[in-house]
Amino acid sequence: MSPLNRRQLLTAGLSSAAIALLAGCATPGMTSVNTAPVIAAAGKEKVKLQYWAWLKDLQKVADVWNATHPDIEVEAVWIPGGNAGGYQKLYSALAAGGGPDIGQVEMRSLPEFMLVNGLVDLSRYGADDYAHLYNETLWNQVSYTGGVYGIPQDSGPMAYFYQPEIMEAVGAAVPKTWDEWAAIGADLRGNDVYIDCFPLADASVFAAFATQAGASWLRAEEDGWVINMTDDATMEVARFFDKAIDDDIVQTGYGAYSPAWFAAAANGSIASVMTASWGDALIEGVSGGSGKWKVAPMPTWNDTGFGSSYLGGSTAAVFASSKHPKEALEFAVWMTTSQEGIDAMIANSGIGWSPANDFIGTTRAQPSEFFSGENYNEDIFVPAVSQQNTDWSWWPITQQSFNILSDGFRQKASGTALVDSVAQSEKQIITAFKNKGLSIRKESA
Repeated sequence: MSPLNRRQLLTAGLSSAAIALLAGCATPGMTSVNTAPVIAAAGKEKVKLQYWAWLKDLQKVADVWNATHPDIEVEAVWIPGGNAGGYQKLYSALAAGGGPDIGQVEMRSLPEFMLVNGLVDLSRYGADDYAHLYNETLWNQVSYTGGVYGIPQDSGPMAYFYQPEIMEAVGAAVPKTWDEWAAIGADLRGNDVYIDCFPLADASVFAAFATQAGASWLRAEEDGWVINMTDDATMEVARFFDKAIDDDIVQTGYGAYSPAWFAAAANGSIASVMTASWGDALIEGVSGGSGKWKVAPMPTWNDTGFGSSYLGGSTAAVFASSKHPKEALEFAVWMTTSQEGIDAMIANSGIGWSPANDFIGTTRAQPSEFFSGENYNEDIFVPAVSQQNTDWSWWPITQQSFNILSDGFRQKASGTALVDSVAQSEKQIITAFKNKGLSIRKESA
């Protein structure tokens, strides 16, 4: 991983005014809570914590904790999903000098909250002592040089969900490589079936495929940000899906889990979906699908890249407004690593893949009737989490970057190649960084 810390973020040409622009609102000030003395644990004093999150029924999870920790009471407060208004609520609360003790923040959004002094460096409160409990890839995505800025809460290792009966109709085995996947896709078109969708309006999926191929688009160095979106891995993926779209083996008219997708999956005109572990709950919504689906590892990019990738993932981040960061850390670790916490999160909040190394959840350690009796979580996803690109790291304005890339991909319908859109998007992202006051340069050959 190419790590960065807050000092690097700020010395990458970022002014106080630029920080305000980045957050989209006033900031809580330039004095970082992480330069102040460590806040002592409360001792015998009763502590009340608030956790703002968009997870459903999170209070039921907190109640499991509260029942056995009478001195630390957690209250869950629901907010909209991050980019649907939740982040603005968190930014506004910080700007007003308030906010929760803990907030749900996607891994890719941590750098933006770091830039506004919004997060506690949990290494100051002993977070490193818990690192061994978590998947290395996820811990890397919350760890920046000298600090830990969130506790991994859930993630989305990827796999290949497919309907074997549809595949067998064209004599297809499970594809081991993406080239085999494309060949099967061509055969399926003879039966008026698409192998999968390619979402032109959601660049995060393309980013996940590029990550698997070995890409790492941005990193921070002492003199600013370095970008390379035209590396060999990314260009290979872009060329591959340019051809897949041109050959009409993927559906671009709708995306996975849309009403049209559910109809197609039910009537057999969509054969598979390359998606994250959390996709299983959505696929179970396919009418008449029980027993008709299986799960296999992602195909690989021939002899390069990684066995899997990741799509989505969030953290429990302790906010600068917390008066009890030590206790907040204690709750976050319990919620994400204990058997009681993980089982409660799965049962009540439907979280994605658990970040803990040693426990995936009681219900996930059992065969699935819907997925043809397979014990796919243990057989497919447990290995997948150890086959991911640990060098990928997130950057400020990630969502804006994805919006730029998605706008470029939409032009595929009018003849612009994905390869060209990626290169053009890189230039626009460089401009967007500079407009925020961030120093950025293109990586030299």
